[in-house]
Amino acid sequence: MNIFVAKLSYDTSSETLESVFSEFGEVSSCKIIFDRDTGRSKGFGFVEMPDDDQAQSAIDALNDTELDGRVIVVKQARPRENRSSYGGGYGGGYGGGRRY
Repeated sequence: MNIFVAKLSYDTSSETLESVFSEFGEVSSCKIIFDRDTGRSKGFGFVEMPDDDQAQSAIDALNDTELDGRVIVVKQARPRENRSSYGGGYGGGYGGGRRY
């Protein structure tokens, strides 16, 4: 199961996150997301646990608890929405709206 973890301290490392989740079972991957421009943590990340029961136990136990001085949000990650290859904005895509 892929788990979304939000409201992380900017000081929380992937190793810390993995250590906390490994108390509930096997962790196959752990990744904190960083800003491309600044290199600073965006304050959220993902933990992958192969056993769904262990993952759900981790979610139930860790949601709304404190980690590195911040109360974190832990929930099952939703699949990423497909993004249009066009820019978006007004009209929702290429060409954008009315024809004159």
